[in-house]
Amino acid sequence: MNLTKAWAAQLDDYVIDLAWSSGGRLLAAASAAGPINLFDGTSGGNLHKLSGHEDGTNTVAFAPAIQKPDVRSQTSETSDPTSGLRPLTSELLASGGQDGKVRLWDAVTGNQAAETDAGRGAWVQRLEWQPTTTFPVSGIPNPVSARLVTGGDYPVSGTPNPVSMLAAAAGRKLLLLNPDGTLAHTFQDAPKTLSALAWHPRGGAVAVASFGRVVIWDADEFRVQREYPFGSAIQALVWSPDGRWLVAGAQDNAVHLWIPEEDQEFHMSGYETKVRELSFSPDSRWLATGGARDACVWDCSEGGPEGREPVALPHADRVCAVAFQHARGLLATAANDGEVGLWSLTGGETRVATVKLTAPASNLVWSPDDTLLAIGSQKGGVLVLRVEA
Repeated sequence: MNLTKAWAAQLDDYVIDLAWSSGGRLLAAASAAGPINLFDGTSGGNLHKLSGHEDGTNTVAFAPAIQKPDVRSQTSETSDPTSGLRPLTSELLASGGQDGKVRLWDAVTGNQAAETDAGRGAWVQRLEWQPTTTFPVSGIPNPVSARLVTGGDYPVSGTPNPVSMLAAAAGRKLLLLNPDGTLAHTFQDAPKTLSALAWHPRGGAVAVASFGRVVIWDADEFRVQREYPFGSAIQALVWSPDGRWLVAGAQDNAVHLWIPEEDQEFHMSGYETKVRELSFSPDSRWLATGGARDACVWDCSEGGPEGREPVALPHADRVCAVAFQHARGLLATAANDGEVGLWSLTGGETRVATVKLTAPASNLVWSPDDTLLAIGSQKGGVLVLRVEA
């Protein structure tokens, strides 16, 4: 395994969130103080410094990959609606902050494209785009999105059709926004502040957590699909890539798992601290968790992890971040002493590389092609490592 430094940068405060653009060309790094830096993902060049959110930025998320039609290559005889598609040239970044705003940015120009007010005093804690793969050739949502989607170089016509909706957790509200920032739907207020959200991998439902419950909302009919009572605060939610498992990291030093389609649930307690760190392997077999000095990796194949011993990946201090690659087998873990480890679980647990930072990591995020690992630190550092077999 060859691990090299690609580039590094310094922000003005704690790196509260990192996000790669869909093609890996851009990396957004949000400072807890508010500003958002847009870097060239390969070279580290600082392309834009966005104003972000005055009272502090909480989260950033790039819209998923979409495509647009190449009008020059299409003919009236074309039977395949996806023929002639070419990659999107613009990038759409969403950000949420303590000012109660959701902002959309054209990451190519650095200009703000839209703004939505989630309500007075409602911090926007979580943002996540609905999973999708292609842009419908038939049309686009509106003129704002038209500029972002088309790049201004082909005529727009057809029935409006959103690319992907953005879910925003703001206070007790769950909002669905269109790519132009207009409100698609506001769900019934939760009884307590929303603490986590996660789209189902197929995009038809979104799960949200607040103290005492987890709700899975249908994203088409806006109704409750499932509701699970839970006796503690939830710190994080994640779906397995195959959509079978929904997992919560809890404040009561535990991990809770549901299989919604089978009406089963499991509980694993005994962690040293609350569990904020969750990540699934791309094949949905392995679930990596923090909440202890070791990273625990559970086998979720067949009947699941209950009754099985986890694989323990040792660190000298509490684990503060975990992240599996999107399509390959490496797991990145980070601890509060600044150590970052890369592990291979093929044929057993093997540490393949170690990096020591001067401050604890706040984020670990793999690029879409799994060749770059972006690390944010609690002291404002951004380090991008190149990983080659």
